[in-house]
Amino acid sequence: MVSEGDVVGFTCRGCAGADVVPVVDLGAQPCADYFPAADTPGPDPRWPLALWLCRECTLVQLGPVRPQLPEEPLAVESATSRAHAEASVKEILGDYPDLKVVFEFGSPHGGSWLEHLYAAGCRLAQSDERADLVVDVHGIVHEPRYGEMLRLRAERLAPGGLLVMEFHHLLPLFVGNQFDTIRHGHWVYMSLRALRNLAAPHGLAVESVRQVDMYGGSLLVMLRHTAEAHPDASVDVVLEDEDAAGIADEVQLGTLQDAAWHAAGALHEELARHRAAGRTVLGYGAPSKAPLLLDLSKVTTDLLPFTVDLAPGKHGRRIPGSSLVPIRPIDDLRAAKPDVVLVLTWDIADEIITQLESAGGWGTTYLVPLPEPYERGC
Repeated sequence: MVSEGDVVGFTCRGCAGADVVPVVDLGAQPCADYFPAADTPGPDPRWPLALWLCRECTLVQLGPVRPQLPEEPLAVESATSRAHAEASVKEILGDYPDLKVVFEFGSPHGGSWLEHLYAAGCRLAQSDERADLVVDVHGIVHEPRYGEMLRLRAERLAPGGLLVMEFHHLLPLFVGNQFDTIRHGHWVYMSLRALRNLAAPHGLAVESVRQVDMYGGSLLVMLRHTAEAHPDASVDVVLEDEDAAGIADEVQLGTLQDAAWHAAGALHEELARHRAAGRTVLGYGAPSKAPLLLDLSKVTTDLLPFTVDLAPGKHGRRIPGSSLVPIRPIDDLRAAKPDVVLVLTWDIADEIITQLESAGGWGTTYLVPLPEPYERGC
C-alpha cells in the first residue's frame, strides 16, 4: 500500500512539480500483465490504481505507487498492429524522405518500425550517433519518470531530425470511457497539451499530429528542435478538442470514476441477463485490459467460464484478480460455439470478428464492453 510519506513526497512524473492532485481512484487492482497458472489459488497481489493530474504541466499519471511485479512478455502482436507499423513507416518516409539514420526506443507492446525502416533503406544509428529519425511507439509510457525519458529522446535527435512519438490518447480514453486501459505499468496518460508542455524544456516543439485508431485512439506526433519546427493546423485542432473535453480539468476528469463504475455494472447486468436466458457467453482475448474490466464488473467464471487468446504463452493461465477466468486456445471457443462472444480486446474487434467468421462462423453475437456493453454484427 501507499504510505502517507509516499503521498507527501510525490511529484509529477513529467515536470517534477509538486502541485499534483488525485482525480480518479479505481481501488486496489492486480498487476495487469500478471497471468498466473490457472490452478494458482488467490488472492493475487494488488496495488493502488489511481490517476493524478499535475496542475502545472497537465500530465495525467499514476499516483504514488511503487513498481509492481515484472511483466512477462506473453502477448502476441496483432495483425492490426503489424499492418499499422508498416503503413506508418511508409507514410512518414513519404513525407520526410531525407531521414536515413534511425533510432528506436522499443516498447513491450511490440509494434517495432525497424524492420520496415531497414527495408526502406534506413540504417540504425551507432551508439554515439544522433539520429535523423527517432521513434517511440507506445514505449515511453512504461517509464515511471516520463520527463527524464523524454530528455533522452531529445538527446538522440540530430539537428534537422524528427522525433516521432505514438501513444494512446487521453482524449478517447476519457470521452470513450476506456477505463480498462488504465493499468499498472502504464505510468502516464498523454494529451497533446501535456506533451507540448513537457517537450519545450528539452528544446522540442510539436510540428504535426495525426490521429490513428490504434488501441482505441492514439496520436502520432511529430516533434522537431524548437527553432526548426513549423507547427501546422493539425496541432491546434487536437488542442482545441482536448480543451473542449476538459481533460486538463480535475473536476471534469473526476467524472471518469463514476463512468467506469457505471459501465462495469452494466457489463455485469448484461452477462447476467444472458445467463438467465440460458445463453452461453465466452470471452475472446486476455489483454492487460481484462483484469481491471472483469474485476470492477464483478465478472467471475459463473458469468464467463473461460476466455481464449492467440498467445500460446497465456494458455493454461488465468486472468488475475477476483475473476479467476481461465485462458484457453482459440480452438476451444470455436468448438464450444457460444451464443455470445465477449470481446475483451475490443480495440481490435474488427480483426477478431473477421478471424472467427472466416470459416463461416456459427451465428454468435459479439458483445463489446465499452463505453457501455453493445452488440456488434458480423
